[in-house]
Amino acid sequence: MRGGAAALISRALAFTAVVVLIGALPWLSGNSPEYTVLRARYADRPATPEVLAQIRAELGLDGGPVAVFADWASGVLTGDFGTSWISGRPVLPGVVDAMGVSLTLMGAAMAVAFVVAALTCVPTVLSGLAGRPARGAGAAAAALTALPEFLLAAVLLIVVAVWAGWLPPYGWRGPEHVILPALALGLPGGGLIGRLLSTALAGAFTERWVHTWAVAGHSRPRIALAALHRALPGVIGQIALVVVGLTGGAVPVEEVFAIPGLGRTLLGAAAAQDIPALQAGVLLLLVLAGICGALAALARRALLGPAARSGDLPVPGPPPGRRRTWWAVPAVSGGLLLGLILAGLFRDPYASAHGRLAAPSWALPLGADAAGRDVLARVGHGALDTLGLALAVVAACLVIGLVVGVSGAWSTGPVEVTNAAPPIIAGILVVAVAGPSAAGAALAVTLVSWAPLAAHTAALVAEISARPYVRVLPLLGVGRARILAGTVLPTLLPEVTRHAILRLPGTALAIAGLGFLGLGQQPPAPEWGLLLAEGIGYVERAPWTVLGPAGALVLASVLAVSLSSADVARRGAPPGPASAAAVPGPSPELVAPAGEAVPVPVPLEPVRR
Repeated sequence: MRGGAAALISRALAFTAVVVLIGALPWLSGNSPEYTVLRARYADRPATPEVLAQIRAELGLDGGPVAVFADWASGVLTGDFGTSWISGRPVLPGVVDAMGVSLTLMGAAMAVAFVVAALTCVPTVLSGLAGRPARGAGAAAAALTALPEFLLAAVLLIVVAVWAGWLPPYGWRGPEHVILPALALGLPGGGLIGRLLSTALAGAFTERWVHTWAVAGHSRPRIALAALHRALPGVIGQIALVVVGLTGGAVPVEEVFAIPGLGRTLLGAAAAQDIPALQAGVLLLLVLAGICGALAALARRALLGPAARSGDLPVPGPPPGRRRTWWAVPAVSGGLLLGLILAGLFRDPYASAHGRLAAPSWALPLGADAAGRDVLARVGHGALDTLGLALAVVAACLVIGLVVGVSGAWSTGPVEVTNAAPPIIAGILVVAVAGPSAAGAALAVTLVSWAPLAAHTAALVAEISARPYVRVLPLLGVGRARILAGTVLPTLLPEVTRHAILRLPGTALAIAGLGFLGLGQQPPAPEWGLLLAEGIGYVERAPWTVLGPAGALVLASVLAVSLSSADVARRGAPPGPASAAAVPGPSPELVAPAGEAVPVPVPLEPVRR
């Protein structure tokens, strides 16, 4: 079967599998639906078999999984998404209202993100117009990308709203309530978009047509716009992923600022086991992801014009120059993080031997928390929970990525669907099924983190299989399985393994984000996200309760982003699956006025947030 048909079938099967999963949530949930409804609606009625049977009949669950799924699916097709198990009212109006709030917040966040991205690209454009080689975005963009949304939201709430009193800390009642959450979402997103676009612009400005245009007398603004036109097709798909990723980042931001958006609604529905509301919200998010992907594809075709019908594969532009000090930032951030962890490992993280909210001292370098426990000890031991769990997740993602990636075009659908699901949304679904736990958090992050490794594997399989010494093996009687196991996999395994290791700090941040929302490990575990959530309520009078976990998270964030950037600087090329994952499908050539074929620059792969 040809690759295009396989990819199309793969997309259809992946979408169908997700819809079936959503429809099966009432049966996957570890709690019986009748008990959930009885507790919410009829607290004064005894849980007798007769009462439970009556409730099951009211919910229509007595027909079995197939009948219930068919009834739910037919209702969705007619606009009926079911009735809330908690309130007894139709779920669609409430979910649509929450979606409107979230879309408003996302629009404001994207405005912030595009402003930040534009400012980030200014130095690259100026260097390119001056004829100087540029390496893409600088330290400012990397620093913004390194800020987790939930941590930035907490800092803005504390500093701007609580301490300075400049803006309201909670609610959604006017334009002033949009500013802080939009900044918390837009600043990291803008840093990431800026890095992607700046790297693509740096590659575009090194192409020969830029010099030709300058010699021909074209103005600098026109050259800059042409370079932007050249760079956008390669990154617009990744920008769409960033937009979809804002949905996942909006969940903790909406929780911190008490915004009645879709993310907070889903979090409440999962906690209350209100499965119909959860089904409606997740399905709308899936539709939103599909719309963003379709719009990105249309925008890319519009930018490319007639060239979009070309079947040529993308050709990477000249890579940025190599930097001799690529190791400096990851070495410093990693060293500080390691020192913080080692300093806490030799202390007791559970003993309440100190005064409640005791201030920092020689005996307590980071003070004590609300239970009188040593914050430094809890941060150090929390690394074993957070980073140890992240290591297990990375290993699982590596195995899944290899297995799925070697399937070639059949991996297209699962990779695209998984890329559209932020870890927090997966965490909400896992909590709805199995409840909050460390294993649930690891499972949620694993479910959505293998896709970049699978895309990387698929790209390397295609590249290695096209080499002459591999293409001749079938003519010598070597079977496909033997070629794959004996030649292709040993060649790509070191590269994909290195890619997986680079994702370890980012995976730890995803696990910490779930812990911050109460979807991961539970007290008294010293997990970093949980430590931050426990200390956020005391930050006004005891800010040291959050300084330790916040510092560890910031260092891990800087390490994650700097490792990605350093790898590009050291190797002089984008890591991993940039060409396969970032530029799906046929990628055309643009032709400069002088007749020179201009290859499409391949940008960095985005850091999964």
